[in-house]
Order: sequence, then C-alpha cells, then structure tokens
Amino acid sequence: MIPDARTDTEGAPRRRVVDGSHVDVAIIGGGQAGLSLSWHLTRAGTDHVVLERDTIAHDWIDRRWNAFTLVTPNWQCRLPGYPYDGDDPTGFMKRDEVHAWIRRYARSFAAPVVEGVLVTRLREGRAGYEVVTDQGTLTADQVVVATGGYHRPVLPAAAGRVAPHIVQVHSADYRSPEALPEGGVLVVGSGQSGAQIAEDLFLAGKRVHLALGSAPRCARFYRGRDCIDWLDEMGVYDIPVEAQVGGLTKRESTNHYMTGRDGGRDIDLRAFARDGMALYGRMTTVEGTALGFTPTAEASLDHADSVMESIKTNIDEYIERAGIDAPTEARYSPVWRPEREVEALDLDAAGIASIVWAVGFRSDYEWIQVGVFDGAGHPTHRRGVTSAPGLYFLGLPWLHTWGSGRFAAVARDAEHLASRILTHEAPALFEREPVSG
Repeated sequence: MIPDARTDTEGAPRRRVVDGSHVDVAIIGGGQAGLSLSWHLTRAGTDHVVLERDTIAHDWIDRRWNAFTLVTPNWQCRLPGYPYDGDDPTGFMKRDEVHAWIRRYARSFAAPVVEGVLVTRLREGRAGYEVVTDQGTLTADQVVVATGGYHRPVLPAAAGRVAPHIVQVHSADYRSPEALPEGGVLVVGSGQSGAQIAEDLFLAGKRVHLALGSAPRCARFYRGRDCIDWLDEMGVYDIPVEAQVGGLTKRESTNHYMTGRDGGRDIDLRAFARDGMALYGRMTTVEGTALGFTPTAEASLDHADSVMESIKTNIDEYIERAGIDAPTEARYSPVWRPEREVEALDLDAAGIASIVWAVGFRSDYEWIQVGVFDGAGHPTHRRGVTSAPGLYFLGLPWLHTWGSGRFAAVARDAEHLASRILTHEAPALFEREPVSG
C-alpha cells in the first residue's frame, strides 16, 4: 500500500529492488508522467515497475514554495482514468493539494512503485537494458525515463562573486518570505517562478527588487473566460512542436507568467512597480555588493505586454470566426513606465539582504549510457520515442506539444507511448522519420 503522506511511509511495507530481477518495462520516475504510463501498463497487464528516487510526487513539495498555486485551472488536471476529483474545476490547486492528488492517483490503481531507490546507471545489456540502482541491478526489455527535464538548479557564475553576507537561494529552495532574513530581496529572473516569487514577497510586505529577463506574459482572464480556456478550445496546446514557428527550438522557450493565486489573476509587474517594487534590466555584472544591469527593463515590459496582447488578438479572431457571443473588453494600457533605467545597484545601500535566483534548471542525463543525446546533452526523440529500440522519454516540456507540460497532455503522451511500448514499434518509427532533438 502506498501511503498518503510522506510521513506515513515510515513503518509501512515498501517494495524493494530485487537484485538480478527482470521486468518487461522499467519506468524511472514516480511523478505524474511515470504514473500515467504505469496506469496504461497496469490496465494492459504488462509486467513493470516504477522506480522513484525519493517518494511519489515529491518534487511538488520539495521544490516549490509554500504559497505555490497551479497556473492551470483544475479542470485541466486529468490523468489516465483519473479526472480532477475536487469541487472547484475552475479554481487552482495549491502545492499540497497537487501532491496529495497525485498520491491518491497512485493508490487508485496500486501503482507498482519502489520508493527510495536511486538509479545510478542505465545501459544496454545483452537483451534489453540494465538498470543499475543503489539497491541492486535489474534488467528490462524496455525503459521509460520519466524524470522530467528540470534536474539541477542553475546558479550563474555571478553568484560566486556576491558578498558572503548576502543570503542566496535558488527558486527551488525558496519557501516563504519569513524564511529569508530581514531586509529587501533581489529576485533575478522574471519567468513564471521569478514573477510569482516576486509577487509572494511583495504581498508579504518585503521590499522587492526584480531583475527582468525576456519572459512573456499572458492575461489570466479575457472576454469572460480564463485565457487558458480559450486557448484550449482553440487547439493551441495541441499543435505539435515541429509545426510551431521556430520548430524544435520552442523546447527552449520560456513560459508566460501569470498566477492562479487567490482564484487567479494577471501578474502586472508595472502595477507592482507603481506600488513600490523596483524593476531593473538584465543583470550583467556582480562584484561583492555592486551590481550592474543593462537598461532593458522597459523593453522587457513592452515585450511581455506585446505577447499578452497578441494572444488577446488571436482570441478575438477566434471569437469572430466561431460566431461566439462573448463580452467585449478594453485592451491593456500600461500603468507605469520607468522614468529612468537603473544600471547600478549596491546591495547594502539598498538594504538588500538576500537574493533569489530564478534562472532555471538544467537537465542531467549523465547516468544514461545510451547514445540518444545531441551535442547539448538533450535527448533526441520524436514524441518520446528514441532511436534506441525500447528506450523512451516522458514528461518533458514540449515533448510533443506546448501542452506536454500540463497534466492533461501528459496523459495523452503517456497513452501514445503505451501504444508504442505494447507493440514495440520504435525501430520502424525511426526508419520512417528522422530523429529530432
């Protein structure tokens, strides 16, 4: 039995890897992606195991702050055989609710998860694959890597040049405003995490400084509906990555910032600046407490707003084509512009005691000793199917579509891979189609 909460794992019966054992399919990773595939394989009666380094869905607790809320509405929380089971489909689940929901999912079909096992190496064996763990080695005919794409928090080299008395944390380790020392906070990066953490700090009364990047933004609601509702109905989340402008380079794109907090709303950094948040361009230099920035804050804000407005235009055009009776709504008008760009800042003089680095993650596949990676270390695949027979990836952002990072599309990607696994079609697929990175 899989316990409901992490504290309940103590004393509960736990599966372990049996050294020298064999399974038809080994799934590495016990989050929503690995569990979604496990549901299909369980239903098909396929012998398989899910290997989880920590506990089921632990990332939702271990790498997100206390006030974290999903950006996507609850109705999009659909996994195979398991729709959202709450009473607020248009609301947004909080961190702990998501964690509990996924763990209930695992229990709902008795997923064969081995928790607390670290996979240290994956290599080709005489027949199939050898999965080396800290509990022994097992073999599998097919293997699915469902560990996601965000493995190691990125800290720029500049972090090593910050004065030692300044507290520094990565966004993955940020938990709450109260956990930081008294004084102002500099957040570096304005993607989804950076913008939401800056909001969290600002609402708590912290003096917040935010170094902007090039992330776009999206309105929460427009013309009577959540923008995600409109985009889903328009099929935007279902367009394959190969058909996107820029093609496979979309896999490196930054998500739009918005929030599901307090029922969902825009994150308007201009409004925060009007009310006291300090905004800067991209950080360029660090030496002790002296920081330098490019004068790009206004351009970053303009870019984010232009993307938001272009999305609204697409929605307007869809409403017109479909003949939908929807309320009209005025477009956004900037509520603040910088009088001047600040290009230099002294942390001590500004009363800044801590820095939150919200500059992303990098993948780490060094433990996989199979030649399916490009020169940058990214797995090459087409919708999760690699050129190595029987080796697959699942749960990556833009695995197939923009929606691949969302629960409902993870479910579709898992169904697709399950069909490949059950028929073992990988070699034929790559005879027809080139491998894509």
